[in-house]
Amino acid sequence: MPSIPASLPTRRLVASLGLLLVAVCMPVRAQIHPGQAQLVSEVAKDTGKNPKALNALLDRAQKQQSILDAISRPAEGKPWKDYRPIFITDKRINDGVAFYREHRELLERTAKQYGVPAEYIVAIIGVETSYGRNTGKYKVLDALVTLGLYYPPRATFFRDQLKTLLELPDSQLGGPIDSLTGSYAGAQGWGQFMPSSIRDFGVDADGDGHIDLKNSLPDIFASVANYFAKHGWQTGGPVALAAQADAAARPISVNDSSPQWPLEQLQAWGYAPSQSLNPGAPTSLQSLEGANGMEYWFTFQNFYVITKYNRSPLYALAVHQLAQEIAEGVRMADARQ
Repeated sequence: MPSIPASLPTRRLVASLGLLLVAVCMPVRAQIHPGQAQLVSEVAKDTGKNPKALNALLDRAQKQQSILDAISRPAEGKPWKDYRPIFITDKRINDGVAFYREHRELLERTAKQYGVPAEYIVAIIGVETSYGRNTGKYKVLDALVTLGLYYPPRATFFRDQLKTLLELPDSQLGGPIDSLTGSYAGAQGWGQFMPSSIRDFGVDADGDGHIDLKNSLPDIFASVANYFAKHGWQTGGPVALAAQADAAARPISVNDSSPQWPLEQLQAWGYAPSQSLNPGAPTSLQSLEGANGMEYWFTFQNFYVITKYNRSPLYALAVHQLAQEIAEGVRMADARQ
């Protein structure tokens, strides 16, 4: 006997139930990290990379509480009297002198090419990673996922860095993304470059087709020097100069280290330079709590450039003083020979 056709309302009900069953049975991909789906969509759209591969990569990344703890207590929060002894030590100076002398030919060739003194290239590497000995233990992907997707105070910056990392071509990476290690902030290599810095300032100086900031000294030196040069380093220009404040000196507060006044203006306000310098030189003033009381420093364009590497004036002054100590140590070692 032929089957009896179901009524129209019944057929509609059966069809609806069937669609619902299919929807329930279809696997729905869980979003591992907050905002991951949107991030993957953006990277895939901008680069044409496979969303499935991007998701698989991010799925393996882990939120790290130790990273959230570390970013809440940066060294730059210390006063100068406590910050300086971290970086200006006999060991770091002596190691810097030895490092400079060992790699002198490459360093000085790079310095000449970019117009950035070799001792500042060495000092950056010395402050950042103790001359390559401590480049960081965290997976870069974990660091940027943690800070970009789980740290609201600076999520915008770190999410952008995470997106940049995912978009970098293989030629600008020292290995597979999930194998890269660095600082808790996601900086990598001897000079501790963030992904956007690798993209914008990284240099393949050894010509092997890759920017490798962990294993190639030519790439490392050239990338640091190029970073300074592209940010406006003035070859032969001053960096910082100690100042003496008189009793009636005008209090000065600055928001950043950009040069704001001619040197002669600060002199008129009661600050005397420790040596003669062009009175019209654009400058700024840093007032820091030193071990023996307040210290005052005239700072110039090249100091401002160092703060583009790390915006803290404490960092910039530490790099400057370490560079000066290294340069003097190299001169003395050469003289003894």
